[in-house]
Amino acid sequence: MAGRGKLIAVIGDEDTVTGFLLGGIGELNKNRHPNFLVVEKDTTINEIEDTFRSLGSLLGSVVEAEPNEHDPPLWAEIDSRQFLHRDDIGIILINQYIAEMVRHALDAHQHSIPAVLEIPSKEHPYDAAKDSILRRARGMFTAEDLR
Repeated sequence: MAGRGKLIAVIGDEDTVTGFLLGGIGELNKNRHPNFLVVEKDTTINEIEDTFRSLGSLLGSVVEAEPNEHDPPLWAEIDSRQFLHRDDIGIILINQYIAEMVRHALDAHQHSIPAVLEIPSKEHPYDAAKDSILRRARGMFTAEDLR
């Protein structure tokens, strides 16, 4: 990725993703996987988690019997649609109501890059009490620090 910045990925409802795509964030990686996921009524929580999930949790869940020389390498099983696994993504925007569905996966992500930012949607207003970044920031400062 020399000479190029990192991408913004979006996980959201159709209106949110469409707005960001119209703003020009849509990209395909070398494997032709997009940097966005439209969550619809029939999208399962597993699909959302699989798109978001990191390499570390995937490796932890793969159990191999005795591999043989005809098995594909483990790296072939890692889905490059997973936003945390992709090295070309620097920020993941996710609608807050969708973040609530996969809160355990978001809370498990401890790295600063890609940054995960929760955003409101047209149907669900932003609630600062549910935002994971604000909760972490409150733990870093005391009331005296903010005076």
